[in-house]
Amino acid sequence: MVDYIGTARLRELVSRIGPARFITELAGEIEADYLRWNEFEKSARLASHSSSGVIELMPTSDGKLYSFKYVNGHPKNTARGLLTVTAFGVLADVATGYPLLLSEMTFVTALRTAAISALAASSMARPTSCVMAMIGNGAQSEFQTIAFHQIMGIREVRLYDTDANATAKLIRNLTRLQLPDLTVTRCSSTAEAARGADIVTTVTADKRNATILTPDMIEPGMHLNAVGGDCPGKTELHADILRGKDVRIVVEFEPQARIEGEIQQLGGGGQVTELADVLLAKHPARLSDRDVTIFDSVGFALNDFSSLRYLHRLNIEQPDGGQRIDLIPEPEDPKDLFAGLAQDRAPARQRRFA
Repeated sequence: MVDYIGTARLRELVSRIGPARFITELAGEIEADYLRWNEFEKSARLASHSSSGVIELMPTSDGKLYSFKYVNGHPKNTARGLLTVTAFGVLADVATGYPLLLSEMTFVTALRTAAISALAASSMARPTSCVMAMIGNGAQSEFQTIAFHQIMGIREVRLYDTDANATAKLIRNLTRLQLPDLTVTRCSSTAEAARGADIVTTVTADKRNATILTPDMIEPGMHLNAVGGDCPGKTELHADILRGKDVRIVVEFEPQARIEGEIQQLGGGGQVTELADVLLAKHPARLSDRDVTIFDSVGFALNDFSSLRYLHRLNIEQPDGGQRIDLIPEPEDPKDLFAGLAQDRAPARQRRFA
């Protein structure tokens, strides 16, 4: 039997502790794993691109546990009433190869993306940062706002999206959340939102080389949380921002970011630092309050590994123990799989709990 977390169970787990605490605890799990960076197998994700989007597999292992995530990104899906991103994941035991957990990861991907964004910012942004611009007010925006309010102490979020309905949706959801001491300001352009911001988060969905931020919008000391660019040919920052004199760029895993991140625009050049080296204090994220720091985040398998392990523990710690499914056969004789297929007996779940 394999532990199973579907969308209903995930909603239940998050509601029991609250999204802010969930994201904060998840950020701690992710940080703990980045601090043992060298223990993990690392590779760029396997991507299958089409004209409408991308489907990806993201595996990793620390030698004891193995995980993978299936995730898609199809920006045109919303016009059909479908989500842009969907995902599920598996956590498995390396010693036996048996899966331990099958989990939804559409909600979890949004939660962990917000968690690592705020985790990176806590080491990269100026400690006094309190104003954030949110460029792109779609599916990820609430999660990012919660994470930065909770972990970074953001007190004002300035919103802009080309779709006014997306901004209205975000304002409604933030109003319902009643985040303490948070001012929400609706802006009429990216430039207006970015003006005076300590942190600028870009989380747009279009699959193209966009220039959401241009050099004239960048102010000394800003931290840019570039989240939306996550596949070849999809970027948000003007390339000249990346080439700035006082710009310092941090990525999750450089070989993957070179293919999918903002730094794909640098053609293999440019100096970048991996987040693990920042968290391990091997390299500083910024040298002065005037440096412009960029977290060029494309999502990495280690973030999902941490999320699945956290979910597995959280799930089984609940009084009800969670749901289990008969994903793996349990024949009476493990050397006779065929007989197991033909067995006329009660399902394993019924036998176990009878």
